[in-house]
This record gives sequence, C-alpha cells and structure tokens, in this order.
Amino acid sequence: MRYRTLALILGLTAIATAGRSYHLVGTTAQVPTEIKTMTLNSYDPYGQLTRALRAELRLNDVTLIDDAKDKNTTLPSLRIINSSESQVTESVFQDGKTAEYQMTLSVHAQVLMPGKDYYPIDVKVYRSFFDNPLTALAKDAEEDIIRQELCQQAAQQLVRKLLTVHAAGKEDNALDEKLKQQQPWQTTPQAS
Repeated sequence: MRYRTLALILGLTAIATAGRSYHLVGTTAQVPTEIKTMTLNSYDPYGQLTRALRAELRLNDVTLIDDAKDKNTTLPSLRIINSSESQVTESVFQDGKTAEYQMTLSVHAQVLMPGKDYYPIDVKVYRSFFDNPLTALAKDAEEDIIRQELCQQAAQQLVRKLLTVHAAGKEDNALDEKLKQQQPWQTTPQAS
C-alpha cells in the first residue's frame, strides 16, 4: 500500500512538472529560427573552445554550415576573435609558494547578422585551482579538467549571449521601422 501511494505521488509530480514546460538545466530554451542555421568562424578551428562551442550549439539545435558553402553571407555568423587564459595567485603557503590560483578564460567574439552590424560578445569565466606541490601528476590532470570545464562554461555563456544579441537585433529593427513611419519635421519658410 505504501509503495503504491509513493508511486502515485511520484507519477503525479512527474506529470505536473512535465505539463508546466520545465526545461533541463544546461540547454537554452527556444532558439529563434533566424539563428537555427549559422556559420562558426574561429582563430583556432580545432581548439578546445571551438569544439566546446560547436557541441553547445548542437545541443541547442543550431545547425552549423561551412563558411565556404555560404558565399552570399545570408546566414548569421559567429566569429571567435580571440581567447586568453590567465592565472592569478589567490593564496600562498607559509613558505611563500603559491597554494591556490584563480584561472580566468576571456573570450572575445562577434556576431554578424545578415544586413546588420557586428555585435560584440565578451565572456569571462573564473575557476579556482588548488596547487598541491606533493601531487604533481594529479595537478596536471586536474588543471586539464578545469580548462575543459572553463571552455564548456564559456561556450554556454556565448550561446546565451548569442540569444540576447538576437533579441537586441529585433529591437533595433522595430526602432528602425518606427522611425521610418514617422514623418520628418517639416519646416515652413517664414515670410519676411
């Protein structure tokens, strides 16, 4: 009896949350049709950041087209201009050696919407890294894992900001249409 009641409660909870359009964390909801197909250009096309960004775009149902196939530039284009990684000392041991680093990944990108201007996107992602001098091999492996996570987080933020750029572009279009509809000020010559 107790098992059936628990199963019934869990089943009703699952149905109620599914009916309210809850989305999984990590995927960006409702990618607009204008950016469902786009090109991706990068200074390092096979680098870790570009691979993470490709994977994140595919997760969000964005189709990537080779830039050579889009000769007319009719598709939006996401361009990764550069990325830089830095480490800053956060804490030190008593003997003066670094105990903890803060790793920063900065990414500068641009979005070109067809017939419009460039929209810059800047992303910074931070992670702390404990530097234990007694475990040198584990430290290198942990640092590589943290770099991968930084790239994944930066890719997620780039996709989110890509959607805000699209929304800003729509607002620009609406403002342009509104200005076109308004009549310019007409001045009448004054009689002397």
